Amino acid sequence: LLSPLGIIASRQLSQTDLFESESSTYTYLLADPETKEAVLIDPVLETMGRDLKLIHELGLNLKVAVNTHCHADHITSTGLMKKQIAGLKSAISKFSGATADILLSEGDDITFGKHCLTVRETPGHTDGCVTLVFDDESMAFTGDAVLIRGCGRTDFQQGCAKRLYESIHQKIFTLPDHCLIYPAHDYLGQTVSTVGEERKYNPRLTKSLEEFVNIMKNLNLPKPSKIDIAVPANIVCGLHQV
Repeated sequence: LLSPLGIIASRQLSQTDLFESESSTYTYLLADPETKEAVLIDPVLETMGRDLKLIHELGLNLKVAVNTHCHADHITSTGLMKKQIAGLKSAISKFSGATADILLSEGDDITFGKHCLTVRETPGHTDGCVTLVFDDESMAFTGDAVLIRGCGRTDFQQGCAKRLYESIHQKIFTLPDHCLIYPAHDYLGQTVSTVGEERKYNPRLTKSLEEFVNIMKNLNLPKPSKIDIAVPANIVCGLHQV
């Protein structure tokens, strides 16, 4: 059921997707409705108040705040949020170069209540990118690896088009067709796709590896405006000069 608040609720899981407009970032809040244990994915500093308010209103026990990678376009709120919520742990890939309470590796589980998210390492946008797959493979939180009809850029932060292409095809496109894809960003107002749709219609990822590498080489995108402050801050859990 989809409520007016954007909360997808069932007897098994509650999920909310939250948007930050400056960086076009989606933050995801997942909770076990029975135990009230919850996980927060890719929280943004500017919207920490909103997220804390929602967590409090829903009576949730936030266990882990996880970043899918070391972001370059916004500062994470995980460090400051830990000061607001007792027992909260931060998490990020061990290959990210960032500090966190939990350093994630392939196959690790982030548990909340009777549910879990399983880590799949999907480097290419950065060395430390992960995709978080729900326990029944009904949904995947792909960070900046797969976007809706797009993918993360590969021209900075250890980016490698070949690695990204292989990560997506080996770790994400091997999920069931019906698996929902929730990206870290969208710039056109889109909210969700599926593995089957992206495998069939993604204009970059339907190409050969050679074609994909050439596309990524010629995007000529501007540098993220916050990269010089966001990356140093996110290396230390968002607490650098905050």
